[in-house]
Amino acid sequence: MPQAEPLLEIAAVEAVYNHAIVALHEVSLKLHQGEILALLGANGAGKTTTLKALSNLLPAERGAITKGQIRFAGLDVRRAKPSALVRHGLVQVLEGRHCFRSLTVEENLITGALGRSSSRREAAADLERVYGYFPRLKEKRKAKSGLTSGGEQQMTAIGRALMSRPRLLVLDEPSMGLAPLIVQNIFKILKRLNREEGLSILLAEQNSAIALQYADRATVLENGITVLEGDAGELRQREDIRAFYLGVGEPKTPGALASVAA
Repeated sequence: MPQAEPLLEIAAVEAVYNHAIVALHEVSLKLHQGEILALLGANGAGKTTTLKALSNLLPAERGAITKGQIRFAGLDVRRAKPSALVRHGLVQVLEGRHCFRSLTVEENLITGALGRSSSRREAAADLERVYGYFPRLKEKRKAKSGLTSGGEQQMTAIGRALMSRPRLLVLDEPSMGLAPLIVQNIFKILKRLNREEGLSILLAEQNSAIALQYADRATVLENGITVLEGDAGELRQREDIRAFYLGVGEPKTPGALASVAA
């Protein structure tokens, strides 16, 4: 049987900042409906730039896509406003657990429904759905977000994104700065969302061990270049990946990754 068209396809994308600094060189990846794809790489590899490119957020930071194409569910991302992409189902949780600190947890969540112009009934139903996945947020719903823990703020940011009813949830470094047990809990919830609702997820992570544990496939970036992609389980067993990104074993030269790029 022929495979369905990808939900998201990034094809040979080049991106620059300030018309001079090249951040991405021919980056390519594909994500299919119902899949969890991990975007891996060290700090500075180009993960965040890739995620901002697919949400058309680069112009806000004096960046631009200069070559290649990005399509989401048949939509040319380069021709769409970020707000239109959210309404189309591409919703991103940016790095840093951005919350409205002076608003309560519940008020933060409700703002996620505003982007898609939800009715009161829809917003109430979505709120209960989010609380079902994140019971801790229900306990903290009246607390100011700025007074909650880092893990609770990350849950709030993810919950707010879910209120927009995404087809593709994009997360930038969801584990950053969080305790290992909190990270495991958040990734288990993401896996539940994927399994129970068929939610497609793209996550950029430096914590490759946790990403490969829960992802279906992975794409590896190095210096703004796609150097490797494949099944997450298989990549976890590869010694070069374990050495470079999991900190296990004896690393080989970085060129070894590029030589086996898919």
